[in-house]
Amino acid sequence: MGGLAWGLLLAACSPAHDWREVRSADGAVQALVPCRPQLHERRLALAGTTVKLSLQACDSGGQTWGLASAGLLDPARLAPALDELAAAAGANLAASPRTLPLQVPGATPHPGSRRVALEGRRPDGQGAQMRVALFTHGTRVYQATALGARLPEELVDTYLGSLRVQP
Repeated sequence: MGGLAWGLLLAACSPAHDWREVRSADGAVQALVPCRPQLHERRLALAGTTVKLSLQACDSGGQTWGLASAGLLDPARLAPALDELAAAAGANLAASPRTLPLQVPGATPHPGSRRVALEGRRPDGQGAQMRVALFTHGTRVYQATALGARLPEELVDTYLGSLRVQP
């Protein structure tokens, strides 16, 4: 077994994490998260309109894991929404994002889809790392987030690598 496979196996067996399969609130996106998420919903301004944002989030091992989605009726709002979500993540940590390409199986191909790595400070001054995946399916935007003082990349890769859009 290769080093990466052993790392993923060890991460999955970590006693601080209880990996489980979950679906986004709309049921379209599947992911593995290391804890039992709770559903939170709120209305917010995004891409020039007000949307209902549904967030499944949980805490495990000093890290927060979340999967959020919001529906936009107009496909022209997708790119601005993805940009606003990325900018908000950077603003939350007062950090400049490092952007990487992202492909989520089953997601609608969109040039604004990306993986974002941030290292900065929370509003209380504590150092933090954040990893975010932003993508679309139809006229919905999705944001998968991992946040913590320190994020082991093998855990982040397990989480973000498990994202799938189901038909």
